[in-house]
Amino acid sequence: MTDDQTLRVVIVDDEPLARAVIREFLTPHPGVEVVADCANGFEAVKAVTDLAPDLMFLDVQMPKLDGFEVLELLGRAMPVIFTTAYDQYALRAFEVHAVDYLLKPFNEERFAEALTRARARIQAQELPPIDELVAAARPRQGPVERVLIRDGSQVHVLPVDRIDYVEAQDDYISFRADGKDYLKDQTLAAAEMQMDPARFVRIHRSYLLNIERIARVELYAKDSRVAILRDGRRLPVSRAGYTRLAKLL
Repeated sequence: MTDDQTLRVVIVDDEPLARAVIREFLTPHPGVEVVADCANGFEAVKAVTDLAPDLMFLDVQMPKLDGFEVLELLGRAMPVIFTTAYDQYALRAFEVHAVDYLLKPFNEERFAEALTRARARIQAQELPPIDELVAAARPRQGPVERVLIRDGSQVHVLPVDRIDYVEAQDDYISFRADGKDYLKDQTLAAAEMQMDPARFVRIHRSYLLNIERIARVELYAKDSRVAILRDGRRLPVSRAGYTRLAKLL
């Protein structure tokens, strides 16, 4: 929070009426400033990146980017009060120690309780790691069909069928797609868990490859091979990687 103890708030909901209700319920509470009013997840990522608010009221179910994807893209501890019409999401959020959740439709008294709890948690700096919150709260699902990458306040959305391979680079990984490289603050192991194992295979400790991009595999040296992609790129294939690859080819 700022030095004068003003609580700087961002409201995120695709429904104008829902945003208006939160603004109305905030009015009686002194020391609160709404610094951004966002109608979708893309606006939310930009607002939080640019403005660094103290608290976010975040709708779970939104088109294009849902609330969990917004948190994943932000990639840092962010005090959040979830707002949702779906109690299964609210329950998950509460279980992983989000500041609080508001199950729509909520009344002014319940809203005030959430705001009071938020102030206390923020002042005590009791914030869960964002990756743990997202992993535990997001609905269980199969392999991802797209990868979201934040570049400053911009968001790139990469369909997985456009990804050639993923490469580990120090503390980041690089997604190669459409002739460009996109860096993301994530581990290769985490990316591998999200991808369809029938399409993406770990060919080397540093590479996760889309098998549809392979033109051929050649012997490079004893116990090592190289994967030659359709665009001519050459990626190393370890012995263990070749064993995994051979099962899919």
